[in-house]
Amino acid sequence: MDLLFVVRTLARRGLLRPGSPTRVADQLNTLRRWGFTLAGELRAAEARDPQRVAVLDEQRGPVTYRQLLHRSQRLAHALSGSRGIRPGDRVGLLCRNHAGLIEAMVACSLLGADAVLVNVALSAPQLAAVTAQQELRLLVHDREFAPVAATAGCERLDEAALEALIAHTPPQDRWGEVSRSGRTIVLTSGTTGAPKGARRPIPRGFGPLVSIIDRIPLHASPRGRDFGGERVLIAAPLFHTWGYAALQLALAMRATVVLQRRFDPAATAAAIDEYGCTALFAVPVMLQRLVEAGAVPKHPPRIVAVSGSALPGGLATRFMDEWGDHLYNLYGSTEASWASIATPADLRTDPGTAGRPPHGTRIAILDPFGRPVPTGTVGQIHVGNEMLFEGYTHTSGAEDLRDGLLATGDLGHLDADGLLHVDGRADDMVVSGGENVFPRPVEELLSRLPQVREVAVVGVPDTQYGQRLAAYLVLHPGQQLSGDEVREYVRHYLARFSVPRDVHFLSELPRTATGKVIPRLLRG
Repeated sequence: MDLLFVVRTLARRGLLRPGSPTRVADQLNTLRRWGFTLAGELRAAEARDPQRVAVLDEQRGPVTYRQLLHRSQRLAHALSGSRGIRPGDRVGLLCRNHAGLIEAMVACSLLGADAVLVNVALSAPQLAAVTAQQELRLLVHDREFAPVAATAGCERLDEAALEALIAHTPPQDRWGEVSRSGRTIVLTSGTTGAPKGARRPIPRGFGPLVSIIDRIPLHASPRGRDFGGERVLIAAPLFHTWGYAALQLALAMRATVVLQRRFDPAATAAAIDEYGCTALFAVPVMLQRLVEAGAVPKHPPRIVAVSGSALPGGLATRFMDEWGDHLYNLYGSTEASWASIATPADLRTDPGTAGRPPHGTRIAILDPFGRPVPTGTVGQIHVGNEMLFEGYTHTSGAEDLRDGLLATGDLGHLDADGLLHVDGRADDMVVSGGENVFPRPVEELLSRLPQVREVAVVGVPDTQYGQRLAAYLVLHPGQQLSGDEVREYVRHYLARFSVPRDVHFLSELPRTATGKVIPRLLRG
């Protein structure tokens, strides 16, 4: 990446502000020694601003950067000494959003162990399968997950046991080098099958950070605030790629992270006002719940960043009408990290766009033979950046690349203005009577009906046409709609083969913990 761009962006976002020469030197030396691992970022932040609040935990209260580092070091020492965790071992983390999860992640990083972030919504059989597939040495879990954790088949530590380890371990003033850097393994959403472990790469420099903060304007010292840095409420689960990325950004910016164990619209709006949050990181379904609940803080944050699933039709506009034009939408995946970012201006122009690739990122729309398709033509989305994943944990080697570009598994197109549009998953395309049909436009259309709260459209087998579309709708309380009305509405706006023959009304859609609809549960 262009060095001048890196320096300019770091300066523009306040990361090159003058400070104590000793602390600035300590910060840079720490990054040089430890790199851009989670432990390295925390140590660098502690070296520069040790007394700044790192985490505002709803149960524990404020935790400074120095306290967070020292507790993580003590935990790492305890896990090594009493549990025998060594470099290369894998430790599962089954936790909601709280400071203890961050301490466990950093402890693994310090030890050179791999932290496996486990989805809190996994069933007992799924957790047992993940434990075996990832070869977990230890499972750290919240107390509420004790019944599920008991079936994991490996050694376990709950919150109380973890706290006891930290309390009974003396402070660790020195920490030696480890033989390897610990990796973070994020599990894929599992919407189409069993979740897979994806190895996250360690950033090699400031490039990934500046790519994001160039488009999403986080600042080390935002104007008009008296507490020093950003206060970032991370509502997205930390076990998810987006929540974990938000944590990495926050540590790099020396921000204060605000955490709540469960998402609740009213509590989220109240926390934003109580703590003076300047940024909110969430997933799209959370924005939908905030709009439905009418939960608007008195002082909305200047940044609301979402990722993890598609923004439903019209949601971006409705949200910005209430919260202000502060919405940023990042399109990416566990494997590709990020591909594009839509700014508030982009979303006002086209609420359905995924935006443009940030600096240092390439996007190509290719046909099945790897050839670029014309502007406006739907093809397979391929992405290249510094943070492509290193491969799945249960397979050897990385995924196949085309000229350094990784297929996201999504179909999309670029419009005449260079904005990316995601048309759906490649495996979601339905071939009905010889016609290629995409569910996404039908979902977008149906989501605009005032009676519809949420909708999913999927392909189902058909003996005559091979496949057909089926629509699953959740209506707002007190609203009514018939299947014939739904079909007639679609027939009025879209082609005949896009009309869903089957229309089902549900009380809720099956979703992952990050808000993604699980199509196989609809078809089942």
